[in-house]
Amino acid sequence: MNILALETSGYSGDVALLVDDRVVAEVTLPEEKRTAQMLAPGIAAALAEIRWQPRDVDLVAVTTGPGSFTGLRVGVTTAKTYAYAAGAQVLGVDTLAVIAAQAPPPAQGAELWAVLDAQRQQLFAARFCSTGSGWEPCEAASILDREQFLARLRPGMLVTGTGLERLDHELPPGVLIVPRELWHPRAATVGELAWRDCQAGRRDDLWQLAPRYLRLSAAEEQQTKRTTA
Repeated sequence: MNILALETSGYSGDVALLVDDRVVAEVTLPEEKRTAQMLAPGIAAALAEIRWQPRDVDLVAVTTGPGSFTGLRVGVTTAKTYAYAAGAQVLGVDTLAVIAAQAPPPAQGAELWAVLDAQRQQLFAARFCSTGSGWEPCEAASILDREQFLARLRPGMLVTGTGLERLDHELPPGVLIVPRELWHPRAATVGELAWRDCQAGRRDDLWQLAPRYLRLSAAEEQQTKRTTA
């Protein structure tokens, strides 16, 4: 299966092409440019690198959140548009699951928290438990205050994700930090998880796939305040 994988949950992103679970091309989008401006050229560059035509793609995989409102919207919209035009399937992948999958192979019984900055002194956080060969979610993604998150940590737990960038000096003793180079979600990992899910029979509906923001946008919150005042 030929897979196009997109990761745009942050302010930058990247694109990967895979054959089954093997990465054959990867393009990092320039951080100084907005994702919306560089995603289409990034896809074109990745396809050109291995001489694929757009219709050679069988599956488009994309992170659906949590993450940046703009980045997720651009990524999901691009994935759905591409899949529709190319006659490909589409599959959304949880951003925190991608980050967790990049952590070192776990010991049986280990626990890991993956976190992203949710602004307002809050974090997008999900807890994962070891299966011995990988990480599976054991607590769904939610928004936690920083203090709430820190209070949930115990010695021996692993933590990962870009939400640690302002927190690593506040972590309780005995908490293990995944190497910083593994904190950012990668499109290659998105594709690998999508391949695994496809093998298990999972598919998403092109028309129903949507970002998972976990919170209202600032504009939506203001509108809610006005209607309830």
